[in-house]
Amino acid sequence: MAQLLRPMSRDKADTLLLLFACCLVLAPHALHVPWWITAASITMLAWRGWITLRGNRLPPRWILLPVALLTMPAIYFTYETFFGRDAGVAMLALLLTFKLLEMRARRDLFVVVCLSFFLMLTNLFYSQSIGTAILMIAATLVILTTQLSFQYTGAVPSLRHRLRFCGQIIGLAVPLTLVLFVLFPRIQGPLWGLPSDARNGRTGMSDTMAPGNIANLALSDEIAFRVKFKDPMPPRAALYWRGIVLGNYDGRTWSKLRVHTHARQRISIVPKSPPVRYQITLEATNQRWLYALDVPTMTPRLNDNTSYVTPELQLFVNQPIADRIRYDATSVIDFDLQPDEDQIALQDWLDLPPGFNPQTHALAAKMRNQTDDNRALVDAVLRMFRTEPFRYTLSPPRLGRNAIDDFLFTTRAGFCEHYASAFVFMMRALDIPARVVTGYQGGDDNPVDGYLTVRQADAHAWAEVWLRGRGWVRVDPTAAVAPERIERNGGPAQVRNVFGGLIQLDLREHSWIAAIGQRIDALGNSWNQLVLNYTPQRQRSLLESLGFANVDWATLTLLMIASGSVVTALVLTPLLWKRTARDPVQALYLRLCTQMARRGIARAPHEGPRDYANRILASDAPLTPECQNAAGRFMRLYEQVHYGRQSAHSGSQRLLLIKQLKSLLAAVK
Repeated sequence: MAQLLRPMSRDKADTLLLLFACCLVLAPHALHVPWWITAASITMLAWRGWITLRGNRLPPRWILLPVALLTMPAIYFTYETFFGRDAGVAMLALLLTFKLLEMRARRDLFVVVCLSFFLMLTNLFYSQSIGTAILMIAATLVILTTQLSFQYTGAVPSLRHRLRFCGQIIGLAVPLTLVLFVLFPRIQGPLWGLPSDARNGRTGMSDTMAPGNIANLALSDEIAFRVKFKDPMPPRAALYWRGIVLGNYDGRTWSKLRVHTHARQRISIVPKSPPVRYQITLEATNQRWLYALDVPTMTPRLNDNTSYVTPELQLFVNQPIADRIRYDATSVIDFDLQPDEDQIALQDWLDLPPGFNPQTHALAAKMRNQTDDNRALVDAVLRMFRTEPFRYTLSPPRLGRNAIDDFLFTTRAGFCEHYASAFVFMMRALDIPARVVTGYQGGDDNPVDGYLTVRQADAHAWAEVWLRGRGWVRVDPTAAVAPERIERNGGPAQVRNVFGGLIQLDLREHSWIAAIGQRIDALGNSWNQLVLNYTPQRQRSLLESLGFANVDWATLTLLMIASGSVVTALVLTPLLWKRTARDPVQALYLRLCTQMARRGIARAPHEGPRDYANRILASDAPLTPECQNAAGRFMRLYEQVHYGRQSAHSGSQRLLLIKQLKSLLAAVK
């Protein structure tokens, strides 16, 4: 312990700074690499830190090599490949930590620094948020400071001084970086999504629905999309974001209809309310469908992807959405949808699997014998949900083979998919065309930037039934059981799940937390809109607003080079001007060297002041003893002033020392 408490040597301090830089680089990867890689990296870093503090020798290679080789089969068994994004990042993380344990020469230091920079860039494969950008800037600052620290051969400035100096280096690069960002020819698609596995692991809605699918999303605060309304925002109870329409049921899982036997191309929408215009910023889903307010009246226009609409008013695109996109949409919230639908086409929405849920069929037959009014039958089923002891829960009991019977007559507890599934099954058993619609409901209105944020926790399922004279009518059976789920006021969610649902934070009791969260969310949204969504089309629009019409890639390249040259000149000119103002101490030293050269004792390019002074004193050149003595005293004083700590001399002391140097230079003459 006494050894650890001694003043730390420079080598130990620089090595610990390097370890801290590696920790900053490796920390974000702990969110997506397997636990054993994180544990191995922490162990290697702790081992290297202990060796540094204790002053022990590094482990021999005959120990490191077998351990490093054992990790390769482990990576293969984990990822089933050595190639691709995830496996490559995992190998780089382990390579960096193992390299720290065999860093024996200066070239090994540069290998570690280069690996750190490269591994830091791989963070962009997983996240391009503003938080990631800030962390990468901090890591860059520490890595540069570490690299600079190992370069000093004499007195080393304080850590604060080195950090400030490296911060200035980064600051000098900012203007040219902005020019490259604005003018560099953009490409379609993300630069950081090129590996084949870079689009795996997306979360969100599926094109199937089974008990528990949507309930699992209720604990996720991940953003599904953001909405900017151009017209007044409808009430929250009307914010149904239409996604996938499901019509095929196999006894447990709802899926899309495989074949539209009587699909029609014309979609009849009779609007009963003014249109609502808005813009959606959709996060990457790796799926082929879009979301729109129920119901959309136009097909969104995308720049690099073709969109189309199905007869069920599902919005699809030809290519999976692998990156964040923005599109404009228009919808009406009060409407009659396909009131003149052909009766033969409606048969697709009446099919039920044989041999399932006999109790539900018996209940439907009993209700049908009581009335022939389909609207009354819909109200009767909703009244059953509302008056009987059904409850809304994220943790419903398990259901058996006859899932609908178990839910309606035994458990009576479920999430929105349970109620939508049971309701549609009941409607079809009553010979009423019905289908399940999945999407999102509601959203959090952020007053800071005016965006509505729809999260995965807002995932929802509801039903549509076809009624004569009305067409397809939205019915939300969940609202009959838990109306607060649908009708809660806008603004931030009342309860926010934190750390994957392990903690539930009631924002009503922490309004200041909600306000901070809104500002952070608005900042992240601004980053997404201005930086990450800077597409070729937005670049073209910006240049057109500046007066550059019809700019092709060649003109854009010339404009980038010209602007970059101007910015570089503006940055370098003050530095070069400052460099010409030579240090007065250095100027006096060069004048002495000139005097000695005239007397036949020229300084060699590699010669330092101490060696030069010794050669002057031992020279056979015609110098008087007074001249040699003054030259020797000048060299010692110059070495003290030039190579000593700047903080050791105040302004007045430095002026006095310069005056003494001038006097000694005059004596040499």
